[in-house]
Amino acid sequence: MANFQISAGAIAIDFGTSNTVIARWNPVTQEPETLSIPAISVQQSGNPPIIPSLVYIQEATQGKVLVGQEVRDRGFDLKNDARFFRSFKRGIGADIPGFLPEIDGELVNFEQVGKLFLTQIIEKLAPMQGGVDSLVLTVPVDSFEAYRHWLGQVCQALPVERVQMIDEPTAAALGYGLADQEILLVIDFGGGTLDLSLVRLDQSVQTKKPVGFLLKWGNKSLAENSRQKPKTARVLAKAGLNLGGTDIDNWLIDYFAKTQGIAVTPLTTRLAERVKIQLSTQKQASEVYFDDENFESYELQLNREVFDHILEEQRFFTQLDDAMTSLLQQARRQGVEVADINAVLLVGGTVQLPAVQTWVKRYFQPEQIRCERPFEAIAQGALQLAQGMEIKDFLYHSYGVRYWDRRHQRHSWHSIIKTGQAYPMSQSVELVLGASLENQPSIELIIGELGSEAASTEVYFDGDRLITRRIAEGVTSVKPLNDQAGARTIAQLTPPGYPGSDRIKVLFQVDEQRFLRITVEDLLTNDTLLENQLVAQLS
Repeated sequence: MANFQISAGAIAIDFGTSNTVIARWNPVTQEPETLSIPAISVQQSGNPPIIPSLVYIQEATQGKVLVGQEVRDRGFDLKNDARFFRSFKRGIGADIPGFLPEIDGELVNFEQVGKLFLTQIIEKLAPMQGGVDSLVLTVPVDSFEAYRHWLGQVCQALPVERVQMIDEPTAAALGYGLADQEILLVIDFGGGTLDLSLVRLDQSVQTKKPVGFLLKWGNKSLAENSRQKPKTARVLAKAGLNLGGTDIDNWLIDYFAKTQGIAVTPLTTRLAERVKIQLSTQKQASEVYFDDENFESYELQLNREVFDHILEEQRFFTQLDDAMTSLLQQARRQGVEVADINAVLLVGGTVQLPAVQTWVKRYFQPEQIRCERPFEAIAQGALQLAQGMEIKDFLYHSYGVRYWDRRHQRHSWHSIIKTGQAYPMSQSVELVLGASLENQPSIELIIGELGSEAASTEVYFDGDRLITRRIAEGVTSVKPLNDQAGARTIAQLTPPGYPGSDRIKVLFQVDEQRFLRITVEDLLTNDTLLENQLVAQLS
């Protein structure tokens, strides 16, 4: 570990779909440690303290909520109650078909629930730590810009001087504290996402540039105050899926509903989750519950053989293979073969399933695989950003513009900034546009973040459950960044435009926070109509 002092208020939060972990840098021991917050944290045998990612809204208009273990202690997670939220992280920044509840006369969305959850944690944590000076938050590798933009907005309202973001798998690689110059594969499999990241840890020259995705900057850089040369975590390849332990819970309760006629409720879903957890260490699992309100009893039994068959039916391992194949192909383009990977780090609750560990061993030798810190490696690794760790990363998604495909008579997307582009970009990408009509008063352009063209997943409602389904291969998942009224217009033309000549020049740039920004210049008047504007904030 580094020798220099870190602020006692440096905190890292690994906000997960199922569980959230908080770590701080202990200035006395010069080591990271995982924190427990009274009432909302829980610590099970052999595991570090975690906060269940649960919210119960007591009063929507006043933002009064219960979070974490206090929701379970009062039994709110076992009832069909519109005030109770779980797995809400995977709905943040996503366009989800279905309905959202109305609570106390207000429609509540997942962004609001996530903000209440994180804000409540910070409020409870700050007095324990004498304030929070520096905060590092982790994000899934497959997250779209809308999620990162939401996280940035939440942070602006927090009483924290400095806030940064880092990809979850990269943080995990740092959290295992392995030697420099090693090539590490991180398999981060939590409640909502599977993230694969190939990372090289090495030593860089002294730098005074901000590190990570910097969301909020105070008066000083901890890296500048250090005499140490900051380490560099270089991301070589990455792949992700919107797939996690929550999906497995849903598959299990659907199996019990089909085979035993058990109703799908928060209670029975929780029992199915407990069965899954038991199967991490046992070959046979059972859960018995008596509901004293309606005098009904439940008994769920399952063995590993049937469990593995359920996973096969859901094409679980096929999806894992697709993600691994994508990552290894990227690695080969970087000149890295499987034999060059020094260690494979397993992170997240779902990696504890024997079926997942068996799958990993199909690609790597047992001595390469590490699984001793599945819950706290990400949060503790994220703290290293506060020690002057510089992250050199690339775009996992590409950016494009929508156009009309005359051949197929449909809208399609043209990529303007490709996947794999390093950021912040040293040069802008230029696009020149002209008017298409006589006396055209403005020019519209719909800009989107383009996911992988391989098979992927989308989130949707099934009743009151938030679940995922697989999208066919060859279909590009797209998150439009400005497809709403008032935001599509990027240029007001004065005088009006006419067909036949170029009228505006659009410059695209990705900044150090991985946000897309545009500058728009009027070629006729030489006026700058927009300058370095964040696309997600166009209005």
